[in-house]
Amino acid sequence: MTDGIREIEVKYRVAEPAALIRALAARGVAFSAASRQDDQAYAVNGWSYGQSKQGRAFARLRTQDGRHLFCVKRPLDNELACEEHETEVLGRSEMHEAILAMGFYPTVRIVKSRRTARLGGMALCLDEVDGLGVFFEIEMMVGGGRSALQVQAELDRFARSLGVDMERSTESYDSLIRSASVVVA
Repeated sequence: MTDGIREIEVKYRVAEPAALIRALAARGVAFSAASRQDDQAYAVNGWSYGQSKQGRAFARLRTQDGRHLFCVKRPLDNELACEEHETEVLGRSEMHEAILAMGFYPTVRIVKSRRTARLGGMALCLDEVDGLGVFFEIEMMVGGGRSALQVQAELDRFARSLGVDMERSTESYDSLIRSASVVVA
């Protein structure tokens, strides 16, 4: 556990995105225009899919709107409750080489169109993920004293209160893409 701020999220596969947009609009929520995100995920050398992610560091290099963001996440309670550190970097290819030099290896590429909104302390994301479909994420930044499982239960109650057909996922996009590629291969 960390005493710092953590990103806690819940994620759902959405059957009818228009129904979700209507349900949120009824609560005064309007999503932004879509922005394209191109993410390269990285795992630390020695880790492989099938092993627990808890307590391990993972990196991400994102390009969005001409900006490059480097992020390191360390799942604490589960895959969707992470200590997170993010910063903008100038060059994607140079940062890629630096990430490799730090002992990480590339895992999967995640490309998606993301629309965002805020409601209270929640960040809402409507993602159309290439090869996976449409997902709804609800994220909250919380202090170290709050239970991640309790926060996820609160976020799940909010999601279910919308009355929209959604299937909850406890995996991150890289794991979902990896699973989809193994099934197809």
